[in-house]
Amino acid sequence: MRITCFATNTPDRPIAELALRHRLRARAEDRIRAARSTGLRNLPLHDTAQNQVWMEIVQLALDLLAWMPMLALTGQARLWEPRRLRFRLFSAAAQLVTTGRRLLLRLACHWPWTVEVTTALQRLMLLPNPG
Repeated sequence: MRITCFATNTPDRPIAELALRHRLRARAEDRIRAARSTGLRNLPLHDTAQNQVWMEIVQLALDLLAWMPMLALTGQARLWEPRRLRFRLFSAAAQLVTTGRRLLLRLACHWPWTVEVTTALQRLMLLPNPG
């Protein structure tokens, strides 16, 4: 059994509405934490225009990190933070091989998260083509 409590000074609002507002705020804080671990902790460049480009790149990465769990990942992998995703999925041992005019991705059999990578790629291939 799980009991949750939060305190607020907002008068005359239903408890369900306050709980929803609280959960949405927690989700926003998760996104802020992901942004900091993805590259927004420090602005690495000296010029304002260069840092603006850096922030746009980080924003693209955050969009991918937000959509990927919904579209490609299953089970516990949907809850992984950016650091764990980098270690387990994005740094997978693999080779790009060209054979028969096709480009193939060969994942190492010994990598513990090969199943998650292949499942994610298969789920992405099943999505309809937007164009």
